[in-house]
Amino acid sequence: MRDPEAIGVRAPGEPWTILSLILWSADYLTGKGVESGRLDAEHLIAEALGKARLELYLQFDRPLAAEELATFKPLLLRRGRREPLQYIVGRTGFRELELKTDRRALIPRPETETLVGEVLAWAADRDGLMSAIDIGTGTGAIALSLVTEGAFARVVGTDSSEEALDLARENAGAAGVDGALELRAGSLFEPLDPGERFDVVVSNPPYVPDGDAPDLAPEITEWEPPGALFAGPDGLDVIRALVMEAPDRLKDGGLLALEVGDGQADDVAGLIRQRQAFSEPVVRKDLTGRPRVVMAVRE
Repeated sequence: MRDPEAIGVRAPGEPWTILSLILWSADYLTGKGVESGRLDAEHLIAEALGKARLELYLQFDRPLAAEELATFKPLLLRRGRREPLQYIVGRTGFRELELKTDRRALIPRPETETLVGEVLAWAADRDGLMSAIDIGTGTGAIALSLVTEGAFARVVGTDSSEEALDLARENAGAAGVDGALELRAGSLFEPLDPGERFDVVVSNPPYVPDGDAPDLAPEITEWEPPGALFAGPDGLDVIRALVMEAPDRLKDGGLLALEVGDGQADDVAGLIRQRQAFSEPVVRKDLTGRPRVVMAVRE
């Protein structure tokens, strides 16, 4: 770790203040390869002090007690080892929810908020209460958002990981909707009963090509569950299975909505056309302008 005096954040003998600790910690994290060093340092200090991050700006000159520094240090060291911030603080925001996050499931991303928004917009144009199945529910982010924000009387979430399902149950309980969400263990559509159909099949499936692993950040490859990330040589193994099986699990006029990776939208749309059970697929972009969601209606 660099000497705090050497980077000009603290004079000899002076106590640590919130600002000096932010500056020094940001420099430390940047040296460890963390791109958002300053922001993450602020989040971690706020966590250690039990405050909202923006409150720090009103107390930059406040000296820190020894016990506050002792609480903060292990958090900083964890981030320096490239553990994701969301796992360290144990939660993340997703649309209107605050979700518990840990290594049992993939961290919900803003791109998936786009997927949920598209499903909710489609559902808003339909009459009556609907049903949905969220394949690979993970933290339960998608399923819980549909329950809390949309006209969905019944939502089923499936996952091949029992640990992920336990996490989803905890999030459902915290959101007060554990009775509205049914969680089932198994891969893809395996947990469903024969003939069980839904108005919506939605999924943020694994879609990273296996060969892309060396290009990913350590926060992803060393901490997040690989089964929720990788899906064969082109990243489409799981999506192919979803497209093939979804028509048998959708009601007439039901929606298939999939999150896809960079450069995959055209290929996924092609898979949907080849299935010959859907209307012309529609592609929607995420907030960064990348094609991220592919949707089609069962005919």
